[in-house]
Amino acid sequence: MAIGLVAGILLAVAVLYPKTGGLKAGAGKNKPDTDLSYPATLPTDEKEAFNEICDRLTEDILAELQGTYDMPKEAVDWVEKMIEYNVKGGKLNRGLTVVSVKRTIDAAKGKPLSTREFARAAVLGWCIEWLQAFFLVADDVMDDSVTRRGQPCWFRLPQVKLIAVNDSFILESNVFQILRRHFGHEAFYTTLFDLFREVTLQTELGQLLDLTSQPTDGQIDLHRFTLQRYQLIVKYKTAFYTFYLPIACGLILSGMGQPGALATARRVCVLMGEYFQVQDDVLDSFGDPKVIGKVGTDIQDNKCSWLVVQALDKATPAQRKVLETHYGKHEEASVAAVKALYRAMGLEALFKQYEEQSYAAIQAELDALPADIPRPIFEILLKKIYKRSK
Repeated sequence: MAIGLVAGILLAVAVLYPKTGGLKAGAGKNKPDTDLSYPATLPTDEKEAFNEICDRLTEDILAELQGTYDMPKEAVDWVEKMIEYNVKGGKLNRGLTVVSVKRTIDAAKGKPLSTREFARAAVLGWCIEWLQAFFLVADDVMDDSVTRRGQPCWFRLPQVKLIAVNDSFILESNVFQILRRHFGHEAFYTTLFDLFREVTLQTELGQLLDLTSQPTDGQIDLHRFTLQRYQLIVKYKTAFYTFYLPIACGLILSGMGQPGALATARRVCVLMGEYFQVQDDVLDSFGDPKVIGKVGTDIQDNKCSWLVVQALDKATPAQRKVLETHYGKHEEASVAAVKALYRAMGLEALFKQYEEQSYAAIQAELDALPADIPRPIFEILLKKIYKRSK
């Protein structure tokens, strides 16, 4: 009878927590796993190895949905397709930066990045990519966007539509599931958790400032497009999760998550984040959609972008009239009129001037870094964004 009881318990455990080919060894619901099984070997190509970690994390999430949360196959298949469509396929700059920062810090300590530490850094990197997917799926709905990464936005698919809103929530929840499973037993877990929680809120506040930069009654008020508001939007909507988050993750994972080091990283990353977003605004109007992977809609969507802020600051009464007539309109002729005005005002040349000034300011900050913070961890990001075309 005792043997039968034990067998029954083992069977129940097997049903509730099925083994998968993923990274976990069977963590319970909302419980950190202290016996994680990371792959002994990974592909030599960094991006290929990084993507393998994503596949394993996806397997873990799907297994937990089926086992712990009793989700039917239809729901599990939906989440699998949703993750594949929205999490993967990006440039992976944010996620891979965590790996690069960890490798750089380890190299400064005289040791190579082990396979296990690569996997742990990649897990954190994918948490950022998952968080970005949450932001993008929701942002595309709010902006009524058409394409993302060269394909229709997730909510544009006929079978998805506004289910995408709930899907974005699931993506956000995945982030904190992964964090707890892989780092819940670490002394730095609270710092890591608070980092993701704070950056998520900061990004949402930036989105709020962006969405409310115009009256909600549909009337266009260009007086509200100020440089001060723009800088706040950029700081909160872009700088923290695109630049500060991956750098901070690498520092924390490397045992360097002290408040002083994180404050220094935050200051430098805010500068880089503003530069990056200004680039993004310029590419939205002047970049090639085939290269940047999306059709720019800042003009049609009446966005508080760097270009319109600069145009309003420099416009003659006649030029301002052009903006008042055409900005925020979806007609192709209006979009073309605004872009023609930008060119006539020399805003592309002004951007190049701004770009060089920003680069010099960032370099000055890097020159002043404390000795215990390796300069290359910031140069990794700066190299990727300086004079980018997409």
